[in-house]
Amino acid sequence: MNGAQALIRTFVDAGVDVCFANPGTSEMHFVAALDDVPEMRAVLTLFEGVATGAADGYARMTGRPAATLLHLGPGMGNGLANLHNARRGRAPMVNVVGDHARSHKRLDAPLESDIDAVAGTFSSWVRRSLSPADVAADAVDAVAAVGSGGIATLVLPADVSWEDGAEPAAPRSVRPAPQVAPSVVEGVAAVLGGDEPVVLLLGGDAVSEDGLLAAGQITAGTGARLMTETFPARTARGAGLPDVTRLPYPPEMAIAALAGTRHLVLAGATAPVHFFGYPGVPGHPVPEDCTVHLLSEPGEDGVAALRALAGLAAPDAEPVLIEASRPELPTGELTPRTMAAVIGALLPERAIVVDEALTSGVGLMELTSGAPRHDWLALTGGAIGDGLPMALGAAVACPDRPVIGIQADGSAMYTISALWSHAREQADITTIICDNGSYAILQHELSRVGAANDGERAATLLDLGGPGLDFVSIAQGMGVPATRATTAEELADQLRTALAEPGPHLIDAVLRS
Repeated sequence: MNGAQALIRTFVDAGVDVCFANPGTSEMHFVAALDDVPEMRAVLTLFEGVATGAADGYARMTGRPAATLLHLGPGMGNGLANLHNARRGRAPMVNVVGDHARSHKRLDAPLESDIDAVAGTFSSWVRRSLSPADVAADAVDAVAAVGSGGIATLVLPADVSWEDGAEPAAPRSVRPAPQVAPSVVEGVAAVLGGDEPVVLLLGGDAVSEDGLLAAGQITAGTGARLMTETFPARTARGAGLPDVTRLPYPPEMAIAALAGTRHLVLAGATAPVHFFGYPGVPGHPVPEDCTVHLLSEPGEDGVAALRALAGLAAPDAEPVLIEASRPELPTGELTPRTMAAVIGALLPERAIVVDEALTSGVGLMELTSGAPRHDWLALTGGAIGDGLPMALGAAVACPDRPVIGIQADGSAMYTISALWSHAREQADITTIICDNGSYAILQHELSRVGAANDGERAATLLDLGGPGLDFVSIAQGMGVPATRATTAEELADQLRTALAEPGPHLIDAVLRS
């Protein structure tokens, strides 16, 4: 058995049975070995950023890693933005990065690079397999290293793949998430028992269904306010769950949201900071006289900690739950808010919403809060271009659930080739392009940083016209049925049709601001 065969067999035995791939010459023996291990599902992507973003979406929906197959250092570099998002969201992932054969590496070939050094910037575990006999043990260690979230990168020289002498290795048992110490829970319960304003900020597993119900019990019994991180990796939402607001993205709004808070309790979240520094604005929204308390760190069992806290601080309380409700279907012009109303009115039960709407997301959270139960995936690391790939990974992970991608137009172009993989896999994904013809978020940022000057040359760098982007033609050219909506009625009709038919669809929603 060669190294590639042993690697794939070991991965499958350890529960890693999906690989999002963009291979090259150094990975050809891995590709060939897929026929020897048919249990491994390989999904071809046309760009490495699609492979890494899809693995992120898959991990968020299954809680276990997918593999990626990347070509040398430049291929890994192409996938780096969505590796950053996955790292920020603590998604488990195992990257296999092919490298030159050991005898060839010293010759400084044109594609030679320091893979190990670059991989260390986003990986919690990096190793290079030095012989076929090492591959299986390295694979087992890689999977074990990401059990509670994180990215492992295994560098696989081409000759280690093709040489014989390898054997698969048995997987390790998965360690359960660490438990929070009772003394920590007791300390937070004492804070909640005081008379000063408290905000309970949730992230990680704390925004799962069980986490939200426990948190809702706590806030119902103590009067604390409930919020989530700005961009949680995966949030359970919909009727029958507590109402929870997100910490806003704009710094002035985030500061206002936490104003007056004397105690900030973190459950699966980290202390919030603004995405960027701005003139005259503090780097974080937490008030200076606010004490931050850590209930559970990301990776710890936050749900168990919240349940224990509820038992101490609010044993008899019942969470206030959102009643089922839908907005009325709007009519007339298509704006970000009427788009949100259409989505809220038609969102199917058990949907997976992949949200990269950015500035076009006005009203989305509000108008979908009472919809049937669904999951919401957000842009955790802020590196745009994750939406289309993440939808692919979510659809592969949950083929029995509809996926709706709400996708800004500018960021869609970063990884637009994901649509080809949507079509190739016949994934049940409906993509709604928020087509406002601009990098609207940067127009806001230009003013926020104090750089706005109404200059024509600056404006051209934030405008997507000249030529405009024809998303219907782009999608159809990659095998995805596509339509264009210019009114709320058209969007509703097209969304109904897309949700009723299997396979991928794209709706170009032309928005007026």
